[in-house]
Formats: sequence, structure tokens, C-alpha cells
Amino acid sequence: MQAYGRGFARAYDLKWSGFARQIAPFILDFYAATPLGQKKKSILDLCCGTGHLAVCFLEKGYRVVGLDLSAPMLHYARENARQYLESGQAAFIQADASHFSLNERFGLVVSTYDALNHLEDEAALRSCFECVYRVSEGYFIFDLNTRRGLRRWNNLQIDADDDVFTLTRGFYDGQSDRAWVKITGFLRLPNGLYERFEETVFNTAFEMKKVKEALLDVGWKTVYFARIQDLKTPLDDPEEEGRVFVVVSK
Repeated sequence: MQAYGRGFARAYDLKWSGFARQIAPFILDFYAATPLGQKKKSILDLCCGTGHLAVCFLEKGYRVVGLDLSAPMLHYARENARQYLESGQAAFIQADASHFSLNERFGLVVSTYDALNHLEDEAALRSCFECVYRVSEGYFIFDLNTRRGLRRWNNLQIDADDDVFTLTRGFYDGQSDRAWVKITGFLRLPNGLYERFEETVFNTAFEMKKVKEALLDVGWKTVYFARIQDLKTPLDDPEEEGRVFVVVSK
């Protein structure tokens, strides 16, 4: 699994945290409406990044464990959730999403912002599914970029504000199993100077049919694909979406 450096982690915290705040209410509402969600208020945020999704659940009284491979990402996650750490309501652990074990069990495991596309192949994805199965008491919700969605990576984007400038160059041919994006950024320092960072990120293009087969083979009982705005309604053809949310239960 990919891990990210200090510069990228800070840029991520500053620029890309909005996605978590946008989707968290939909996941919260879905889980809270289930019988398990009404009594089991424990969440594993897998590939938690800088912790913004975790904070959304913490604010609603959930116990949240965040897991990520990147130490710099976890640094910002702990800073963002600082008020919940001393009480034990939140904890953050460094580990690989495809190779982890925990003593605690969770009513819901979530992984968002196409984090699982960052696993290198189907074997790593299946290993992740097995790890999640062992710590889950009910639900697993995660999102994936489809091949259709990854086509949007094939471009050049420039984004700038007072704190961070990023130049993003993406490459995807629409057919292969790997999309790439190179991010060059400049972060403003307290003295007014800028610090440069670079990060190369990949997404693995998984076939949704094989994703479902792997989940069922691991032991999950129910698997379907949905849009975030309606997690209760299965999609007929997930490959036609740019991003799909996979709703899984035991």
C-alpha cells in the first residue's frame, strides 16, 4: 500500500478534507438507521488519512479507531481529533490496510476517498477484505474509482491559494489496470517562504464484478454497489459510474 510524506499530508489536510465532510452524513445516516447501528457505536476508519471523516463520527458520539500506513497523515489525524484522544473515544494506529489485525471489533468499517484503489492488486484487495472481515461485526462501506472514473485523471490541473500551490499531472489510457498522478506542490511556511514536495500516486482499476466475487468468497453475505446519496439502493451497472460506494454486510 502507498504511504505519503509530510508535505503531501499537510497539503491533503489543507486542500482535500472537504470530501470526508461531504460524504460523512450519508454514511452516518445509513448506519444509524440499522438495528446494529442503534446499539453498536464503534467505527474503524480504514486508511483514515488526516482524520476528517473520523472527526465527523466522533462529533456524533461514536468511538473511532483510525488506521493508516502514513505516519505524517496520522500526525494530522491526531491533531484534528486531539480533544477526543485523552478520553479514549479516538485512537489512531499505523498499519497497512491489507495486513492488519486488531483486538477490537467494530459495528462499521469505512474506507473512503478511493483509498482501496491504492492497493496494488487483487491479492492485496482480497487480503484487505479478509482483515476487515475479522474485525467487523456487521457493515463495511468503501468507495472505489471505476475505469470510467479514472479517465478524469488524464489531465493537468493547477490549484493555488495563499497556503499551498499544486500542479497535478494525471495519466490513464482507459484500458490498463493502473492510473498515475504526479503531484508537485509548494507549501507556505511561517516565514513566508515555500517548501516544495512531490508525490506520485497510483490507483488500481478493479473490475466491480471481481470485487463483489472476492467479498462474497471471503464470507460477506450481502454486497451491492450504490451512490453516496442513496446507500440503500443498489446500482444496476456500477461500471457506468465514475465512483461507486460498496455496501457490504455479514
